[in-house]
Amino acid sequence: MKKYTLYPGCVMQTEQYGYELSIREVFPVLGVELVDVENFSCCGEPVKSINQLLTLYLSARNLAIAEQQGFDLFVPCSVCHFALSECKNILDNDGGMRSRVNEMLASEDLEYKGKVGVVHTVDLLYDHVGVKEIKKHVKKPLKGLKIASHYGCHLVRPSEIGRPVDSENPMKIEAVLEALGAETMDYAEKLDCCGGLLLVNLPESALTKTGQKLQAVEEHGFDGLVTVCPWCQRMFDSRQKKAGETVAAKLEVPVFYLTQLLGLAFGLDERKLGLDLNLSPVDKLKV
Repeated sequence: MKKYTLYPGCVMQTEQYGYELSIREVFPVLGVELVDVENFSCCGEPVKSINQLLTLYLSARNLAIAEQQGFDLFVPCSVCHFALSECKNILDNDGGMRSRVNEMLASEDLEYKGKVGVVHTVDLLYDHVGVKEIKKHVKKPLKGLKIASHYGCHLVRPSEIGRPVDSENPMKIEAVLEALGAETMDYAEKLDCCGGLLLVNLPESALTKTGQKLQAVEEHGFDGLVTVCPWCQRMFDSRQKKAGETVAAKLEVPVFYLTQLLGLAFGLDERKLGLDLNLSPVDKLKV
């Protein structure tokens, strides 16, 4: 079994339970053991615009705790993954800032040493497990289903800090979907934002972006949309009805986490994958 320390973040644990449920069901099938650790905190990204040093400190604190386990850190949330990756990039290249942050961490007897890798769902599946291994476990291929991929903003940029996928032409989700037997293709709106981080200050603009992308998914003839971020899932799944009202359209797009589709293709129990918690019409997609 390959071992990874799991950093669940805030949104997955407090709202997007289907992501965590499906992760915990699917990865053991693929030979991945997830190690739970106490005392993790917020990644700090939500307060970045207010206090950048606090964001660095919070991210570094989580990385330092993870280093004590000796395994790479698995971070399913794209926003958290971005925050921790950016922190690692800064502290690994700025000795002065690293010393300053470590002085703050010393109050908890913690120290950031830069020894832990930060892994997202997409690169764990594609680069660490591999599509050949995924294919071995497919019992119910997703044949005849055309699925649109959504990468989200934080997974593709900024490329200079190192992101899990290519910023111009990401294809790792498509490769995993094809390993499950699904059909997929590029579409013009693939890299468009979900609108999630605008929701507090500009709710109408946020929901407009959500609705426009879901409209595009329907117009391109996809049977469903797949996400790999709880913030994006929150918009496309939980707020799909409101997004439809905002763009004056009746939207009926089944939205899944990639790990939920993996579980379905592996023949796992739907309830254990959290599908009953999805608010979009996932029952339309027959597997």
